[in-house]
Amino acid sequence: MAETGTATKPPAAKRDRTHYLYIAVIVAVLLGIAVGFIWPDFAKELKPIGTGFVNLIKMMISPIIFCTIVLGVGSVRKAAKIGKVGGLALGYFIVMSMVALAIGLLVGNILHPGDGMHLTEATKEVGHTAAKDAAEGPVDFILGVIPHTLVSAFTEGEVLQTLLVALLVGFALQAMGRSGEPVLRGVEHIQKLVFRVLGMIMWAAPLGAFGAMAAVIGETGVDALKALATIMVGFYVTCALFVGIVLALILRFAAGFNIFTLLRYLGREFLLILSTSSSESALPRLIAKMEHLGVSRPVVGITVPTGYSFNLDGTMIYLTMASLFIADAMDQPMSVGQQIGLLLFMMIASKGAAGVSGSGIAVLASGLQSHKPALVDGVGLIIGIDRFMSEARALTNFAGNAVATLLIGTWTGEVDRDRVQRVLAGELPFDERTLLDSSDDDSEVPTPRGGEAKEPVKV
Repeated sequence: MAETGTATKPPAAKRDRTHYLYIAVIVAVLLGIAVGFIWPDFAKELKPIGTGFVNLIKMMISPIIFCTIVLGVGSVRKAAKIGKVGGLALGYFIVMSMVALAIGLLVGNILHPGDGMHLTEATKEVGHTAAKDAAEGPVDFILGVIPHTLVSAFTEGEVLQTLLVALLVGFALQAMGRSGEPVLRGVEHIQKLVFRVLGMIMWAAPLGAFGAMAAVIGETGVDALKALATIMVGFYVTCALFVGIVLALILRFAAGFNIFTLLRYLGREFLLILSTSSSESALPRLIAKMEHLGVSRPVVGITVPTGYSFNLDGTMIYLTMASLFIADAMDQPMSVGQQIGLLLFMMIASKGAAGVSGSGIAVLASGLQSHKPALVDGVGLIIGIDRFMSEARALTNFAGNAVATLLIGTWTGEVDRDRVQRVLAGELPFDERTLLDSSDDDSEVPTPRGGEAKEPVKV
């Protein structure tokens, strides 16, 4: 007779096959590059495929941000704690934006990458068109944060509008006390459903990466890359040094963590951003992964969505170098005072510009039109490689927000440091099947995860 113990043996966990997905993304990117060079006209027609995939991801952004913030704020009993997290985050974002601007100014003034460029009438038209697409000023930005209705933030896909609504709902549930707990449980179930849908969408990533990469290679070609190689390479090197030196030193001395192990932990997200040129495509995964890492839910819920609008290190470097590039190319160099004034305006105008490929061009054109209209004609000079620079912007913005989340969690005491070390060492792998910790207990009211030591099912 068989032993009774064998009958109660738990079933084996399903094997994680998501690594095949990211191998497929790499293959798709390489195929897209090949198609773009070999059949450029055909490759241009593939652009809707990449756009469609990014739109699928963007479709999920608002509900994910809403659920994350509501659960984070609603589970905290003292509103002052949320204010402390938000205040620290905004202060840090402002300081880092200034640092990024200073680095961009330094590199731009050393390289002078715009020397020798020439304008055409078509180039001038591109700049003025981009300026019209940008926001008119800070007042429009502030009014744009307020949605028309309570639900329009979800239908219009505005990150800051969703952030505002989610904060209001979270504080309302917080004030309701125990009577609000059933609503919190309901929101937690909705969050799991949304992440499950996102996991299904992610299987279309190879197709989206193929279409996006083929289209940009087909549209840009080799000539534009050769002509603008100086600023493009200089920008990539500057972003890499910013992440590898500035952010690395801050994370090491302020929190005691190694940035390179953090970047390795987020490797799949960087691949996704590289293939789509949009940091927004990885926002949901950053939220899930930072919670799994050991940062508490309130800190993640406030810092990550806010950082996507206010912590744009890569965009700051881009605006600085692009402005100096255009000024040099048009033989209208700016004084240091003009450079600082222009870029401080752009720092304000850029808030909310993260996520969508091409938004940097609109902010650049808007800033130039407001401070030195003659330079708007030169925006078209950089349009040919903006898609490639957009990738570096997105990667740098994403790295900056990951570092910021870990720092804010450390400074507020909302990080389980032992769990962070174990996750980064690979002892507690992230559950790719659901994008959530599979050990969550549905019967519990959601609580901050920073102090938990739950182990997900290893796959």
